[in-house]
Amino acid sequence: MNLEQGKKQFNGILEKIRAYRHSSSLMYWDASTGAPKKAVNNRAKIQGILAGEVFKLIVSDEMKECLEILEKERDRLDDITNAMVVKMRKEYNKFTKIPSEEFRQYAELLGKSHTVWEEAKNKSDFSIFEPVLEKIIGTLRKFVEYRGYTGHPYNTFLDDYEPGMTTERLDEFFAALKERIVPLLKRIQNSDKIIKTDFLDESYPTKIQEEFSHYILDKICFDKDAGMLKESEHPFTINFTRNDVRITTHYYENKLTSAIYSTIHEGGHALYEQNIGEDIAETILGRGTSMGIHESQSRMFENIFGRNMNFWKHFYPKLVEKFPEQLSNISLNEFYEAINKPENSLIRIESDELTYSLHIMVRYEIEKMLIEGKVAVKDLPELWNRKIEEYLGITPPNDKMGVLQDVHWSDGLFGYFPSYALGNAYASQFENTMSKTLDIDELLKAGQFNEILVWLRENIHKHGCLKKPNEILKDVTGEELNPTYFIEYLENKFEKLYNL
Repeated sequence: MNLEQGKKQFNGILEKIRAYRHSSSLMYWDASTGAPKKAVNNRAKIQGILAGEVFKLIVSDEMKECLEILEKERDRLDDITNAMVVKMRKEYNKFTKIPSEEFRQYAELLGKSHTVWEEAKNKSDFSIFEPVLEKIIGTLRKFVEYRGYTGHPYNTFLDDYEPGMTTERLDEFFAALKERIVPLLKRIQNSDKIIKTDFLDESYPTKIQEEFSHYILDKICFDKDAGMLKESEHPFTINFTRNDVRITTHYYENKLTSAIYSTIHEGGHALYEQNIGEDIAETILGRGTSMGIHESQSRMFENIFGRNMNFWKHFYPKLVEKFPEQLSNISLNEFYEAINKPENSLIRIESDELTYSLHIMVRYEIEKMLIEGKVAVKDLPELWNRKIEEYLGITPPNDKMGVLQDVHWSDGLFGYFPSYALGNAYASQFENTMSKTLDIDELLKAGQFNEILVWLRENIHKHGCLKKPNEILKDVTGEELNPTYFIEYLENKFEKLYNL
């Protein structure tokens, strides 16, 4: 096989892989947004078959031959093909070490686990989910032994979501956050200032919340001809191509800001996917480069923009128009203070910017222990509650508000959680650079996101997986990960809010 034949066969295999994954993702979307519950077993079986076909393609002799031919001719390949070869070599090496039947069984297990987790969460009963989670973790521990690791076994899973990240670097990162965030939180807790938030928990009809969610998405430039918004138990974003990016939120009648911020958060993810460069959109490079960089986009919109006073100078009048009975006597400043009030929330996705990283530390530490085999699955509720008490000073009253609150473990997403905290730091670092050329506050005040989106598209979005996370960070900001920007952002914001 010559070079041209190798490229043609390589691209053909990738097309099949994308098609299978597209189909499986559609089934996941369907399951999460209203598919019949009784169909779960059949759906899981089909998803297992599809995952098995992807597995076979990745580890096939044809893939091996294509990779060897293309790697020998790297100097003659264009940048896009080269990047695809590197990406597929990593996947090939990962999957050739895992027995195909075990991988298929694992995919089928994950196809069922989401529904089991949802039932356990709704009933607030961890014992329902425990046997499934035990199988997931047992499988992952076997897989990491097959795949191999350097240093801590958890590093292999970290690298799946944030290439190059290690527990050593994360330990330093979290230590830096803890050193300054915890004292700041204590200063706030000792402050005499009282911020009223009770009005956020009044009755807000979910239908009107949905209308406002759509309004926000339109304003931040989410393309509804290339995406949609629906409701699910746990908000998420799923992308098929840049022209089909779907997001969900969840409406609570007595929690006004929950759906608002879930929508803005997922909208940030969606904008990343909708603005991938056209030259790579229909390839395996046509998605966000890492979960940390992805999270930087959602966190930037949710927090840096969405909790900014200037953002609400534009959006608050519309919100009052939607809910005059509840908000007509609440000033903009009262609303701003309420949405930024730090408090020890039990729920990660509803926690404030200041305490959010503490929620991630809990999950990070527990995941490391699970992969090491230092904690039994049956002991997770107790361990979870103990760590929440240690970091936040509160104890979950039940499993639903504790160990069962996140969907991630039911999807086998170990190594994913740290990307949330990294995303906060990346977002502040990017915003610091953006502010040197754009007057962000004035744009937010005017409700104008076009210039912001153009900046993000040119510097981050369009590159997809063509650039590694650290490459993007260095190219855009001139330095590697620096948590100082995030820490100073928090200190400046909350010291001003509480007159510290």
